[in-house]
Amino acid sequence: MSSQNLVHPSFTAREREVLVQLCRGGTYQAIARSLGISPHTVDTHIRRVRRKAGVTNRSQLVLLAVELGLLRPASLTARAVAEGEVQPSAAR
Repeated sequence: MSSQNLVHPSFTAREREVLVQLCRGGTYQAIARSLGISPHTVDTHIRRVRRKAGVTNRSQLVLLAVELGLLRPASLTARAVAEGEVQPSAAR
C-alpha cells in the first residue's frame, strides 16, 4: 500500500485510539481494559477502520497509522530521543 493508494478516511477519536494501541501490539482484551470498553467493541472499531481505509490486515493498519501520522516508526522515535528532541516518556 503506497501513499498514492491510501484512502484518507475520517476516523473517530476512539477509532484512532484503538488503532494506535493495536499497532503498538495491544490485544483486543488489553485495549478494551485500557479504554473501559468490551473486546467486542474493540473489534467493531477495528472493522470500521479497515472498512473506511480499505485495508485487510494488521500490517496495512500499521502502515496506515504511520502514513496518517498517528504512529511514529520506532527508528524515528529512537533517533529523536537520542538527539534530545523528545524525552523518552514523550516518545510513546
